[in-house]
Amino acid sequence: MGTDIIAKLKQHGAVPGRVWLQDAVTYVDLLADTGRVANALADLGLAKGDRLLLQVEKCEAVLTIYLACLRLGVVFLPVNPGYTVPETAHFLTDASPALAVTDPARVAGLAALGARVMALPDLLALAGEQAASFADPSHGPDDLAAVLYTSGTTGRSKGVMLSRENLASNAETLVALWRFTAGDVLLHVLPVFHTHGLFVATNCVLWAGASMIFQRSFSPGQVLEALPRASVLMGVPTFYTRLLADPRLDRSATTHIRLFISGSAPLSPATHAEWRDRTGHAILERYGMTETNMITSNPYDGDRRAGTVGMPLPGVEVRVTAGDGTVLPQGEAGAIEVRGPNVFHGYWKLPEKTAEEFRNGWFITGDMGAFDPDGYLSILGRGKDLVITGGLNVYPAEVEAALDDLPGVAESAVIGVPHPDFGEAVVACVVGRIDPEAVRLALRDRLAAFKIPKRVLVLDALPRNAMGKVQKAELRKAHAGMFTG
Repeated sequence: MGTDIIAKLKQHGAVPGRVWLQDAVTYVDLLADTGRVANALADLGLAKGDRLLLQVEKCEAVLTIYLACLRLGVVFLPVNPGYTVPETAHFLTDASPALAVTDPARVAGLAALGARVMALPDLLALAGEQAASFADPSHGPDDLAAVLYTSGTTGRSKGVMLSRENLASNAETLVALWRFTAGDVLLHVLPVFHTHGLFVATNCVLWAGASMIFQRSFSPGQVLEALPRASVLMGVPTFYTRLLADPRLDRSATTHIRLFISGSAPLSPATHAEWRDRTGHAILERYGMTETNMITSNPYDGDRRAGTVGMPLPGVEVRVTAGDGTVLPQGEAGAIEVRGPNVFHGYWKLPEKTAEEFRNGWFITGDMGAFDPDGYLSILGRGKDLVITGGLNVYPAEVEAALDDLPGVAESAVIGVPHPDFGEAVVACVVGRIDPEAVRLALRDRLAAFKIPKRVLVLDALPRNAMGKVQKAELRKAHAGMFTG
C-alpha cells in the first residue's frame, strides 16, 4: 500500500524530532517503544486481525499501544475510561477482544465478565523486556485498523470499522489543509478514546513529524500556561467558552498560536465572535463523525464563517438530499451524505445496519444541512435524538433505559437543551413519584458521569402525538431556556 501512519512514523524515526515537547521522547524512541509493545503483544499470542480493547486514563502509553497495534495488524478498540463495568460489557461480548488492557483498578471487574485482562503497567513492564526491532507483517489499505463504538437512537452500541486508508487519507489531507509542519506543537487537551483526540489530533502530528504538549485533561489555567509553547490547539466548543470566562485570555496570551480548531459539537456564532474580539484569532470549525473522520473544514486562508463547518475536504464528496435521495440545490435543507476514502467500511457484525446507512455508495450521516452559494455547509440539526454535551455523544435511549429501571419511574424522555458551557445539557423528563436528586445519585453506578442528566424534571405526563409517540420537540421547546434564559 502507499504511505500510511506507520510508514510516516518510520520516516520520522530517522530524525531527532521530539514527540512530547515536555520530555525527551523522540520519534526514534517512539518507534522503538512501539516495536517493544508489538513484540509483547505477539508474545501474548495476539496476531493480525485480533482485537485489543484499551480502557485506561489518558496517558502517552495510549498512543504507543495504538501504533503498536497498527504495526502488528491488531485492531485497536479504545473505550472511554468513564464507562462503568456494565457499560463496558457490551464491547467485550460484541468485539470479543483477544486482550483487554486497563488500569489496575478495573482488572477484576472486566475479568469477572470473562475477558482476558491485563493491567497497563504489566503490559508496559513486559514490553520493557522485549527487543525494540519488530518485523512488521505486510498490510493493505483496506485492512482494519480500529473499531470505535458509537451508539444509535435504539441504544445499541455499534462498532465502526475504520481501515488503514481511512486514517491515513484523512491525516494526509488535514496536514496539507491545516498547514501542519514538523515545527508545529499541538497542545493536546482532548480525550484519546474517540476520533477527535486520537485520530484527528495525533495522526496530524504523526504525519507531519510535529510535537505535542500532552495534558491529561482540559484545565483553562493549564492551557493558558502552555499556550506560549504551542502553535495549534484543537478543542470542543466547551473548551473555548471556558477559556473566554478566564480574564487572563487576551491577545498576548495567544500570540504564539497560529491555529485554533473546534469540532465534535456546533460552535455558536457568539463564541466565534467573542473569541475573535478577545484574541484576534478566528476559530476554524470543521465537521466530522466517527464513521467518516473529518468531512468538511473552514479554510485555513480565507473566510472562516461562524455558524458553518466550511467546505468538503479535498477528495471527499458531500451532498444534501431529499428523503428519496434526490440531490437538492444550494440553499435547500436536507440530509447530509458523504463519499470518499475517509468513510468507514461498515458496522462490526451488523451488515444489515450497514446497508441501511448507505445509498449507492454514499453514507447517510443522519445530520441535516444546507450549502450556501459559496459552498459552505451549515449543520441545521440532527435526524436522530443525539445529544452532544461538552463534545461527547449521549444517546437518549440508553439514559431512558437506566431511568425506567429505577423505582418510582413510570416513564421518561431524555432531551438535550442549550447550555452556555457544554453546548447542550442532558435533561430527563420523568413521570412518576421520585426525588430528582435521588434519581441522579442512583444513576452514578449505571452511567458515565457525562451521561447523567444535569436536571431531572418531574412531569404529570409526556406529550404524545396521535400514534402515541413522545413529542420530544415539544419538550425541547418548553425547556430550551432553563440554562440560558
